Amino acid sequence: MTRITRLMGVWFVLLALGCASGVSGQARSQVTYRGSFVELQKAPEKYQGEVVMFGGKVIETKTEASLSEIVALQLPLGGNDRPEDTDRSEGRYLIRSDQFLDPAIYQKEGLLTVVGRLSGAEVRSIGGFQYTYPVVQAIEIKPWERREKTSPGVHFGIGVGTSF
Repeated sequence: MTRITRLMGVWFVLLALGCASGVSGQARSQVTYRGSFVELQKAPEKYQGEVVMFGGKVIETKTEASLSEIVALQLPLGGNDRPEDTDRSEGRYLIRSDQFLDPAIYQKEGLLTVVGRLSGAEVRSIGGFQYTYPVVQAIEIKPWERREKTSPGVHFGIGVGTSF
């Protein structure tokens, strides 16, 4: 009986580690805004001061002596708070931090999850079009490692043949 109990304990620990979030529990507990990105983008001043959690893809990272900024394309969050790398975006936003955000870590096309306080909005031009970016003052940023696209790990088949 003790052996089974130990095995079950190990199984639960492994399960918990596999389900661990990409964002710390402390940062997650601060999130106060649960609405959609589109709703927030329509009236960012209404939600100023709210703490948000967004997924995104890095468009550009800029660093200066006292400020780092990431321009991000919003992406929906999937399991473990990892952004789903799809073409389903609801817009763009800015992430600002007084800490150095290394462009080698926050590379173009890299995925990230951010928890931060909405500090307002900024209007910038995208190809001649005026675009309103919600501005998020970072509390925590989780960069995600790139996943290599591979064929399925399991393949079932019957017969003789070749594959290309």
